[in-house]
Amino acid sequence: MRMSTPEQNLPERDKLVVAHIGLVKALAQRLARRLPSQVEVADLVSIGVLGLVEAAGRYQPATGVPFDAFARRRVQGAMLDALRDLDWAPRSLRKLRRHVDGTLAQLRSQLGREPSEAELAQALEMSDAQFASAMEQLRSLDVAMIRPLDDASSDRRSLLEVCIDPDVGPEVHLERRELRGLLASAIRTLPERERQVLALYYEEEMTMAEIGEVLGVCESRVSQLRSLAISRLRSTLKAHVSLAKAS
Repeated sequence: MRMSTPEQNLPERDKLVVAHIGLVKALAQRLARRLPSQVEVADLVSIGVLGLVEAAGRYQPATGVPFDAFARRRVQGAMLDALRDLDWAPRSLRKLRRHVDGTLAQLRSQLGREPSEAELAQALEMSDAQFASAMEQLRSLDVAMIRPLDDASSDRRSLLEVCIDPDVGPEVHLERRELRGLLASAIRTLPERERQVLALYYEEEMTMAEIGEVLGVCESRVSQLRSLAISRLRSTLKAHVSLAKAS
């Protein structure tokens, strides 16, 4: 007579959780590489496990969506939500982001197009090296503000969060569908190289090193392009939100 293992006696939800703990650890380690050292991998794993338990409880095999894909979105979302609530970024970094966003909006209005990196650096009164350093600093700040676009059935927030500064307050007075449309339009206005970086990073989930190999640039340059693209999108969408408030 074959004896059953403890795992076989678990409810189906618990079996899913046990089988996918490795996924949580892998996602936590990957996210931690993009964060300051004070953010502990163990904390991300603990938060991610809670997201995994939630996913297991809500999963419906009849939808035909593999649990791995279903859980990945919710585990990542739980980690990002926690990072947002931690408010670990220094005020000086938040001030830098607002300065860059504001300068981008001003230049866009003056030029009637997206400013080049050289034009933005000049308006910020930064040398090339200072500008590159500023974009690198903003990289860690933006980690908790981006997530892949959700499908229509998801209750999680989407890439439209790229435009939202948590310091500002409840700016989302536009309908979600309209904001999605604005985001799509804003992405189309990005320089081609920045669009490529966003697609490879958020859709293909490639690392910055892998993207660098594809584009033929160094990893730090990929990081700079990503931060600049995010700043452009956030600046554009926040301008639309401000206009909506004023009308």
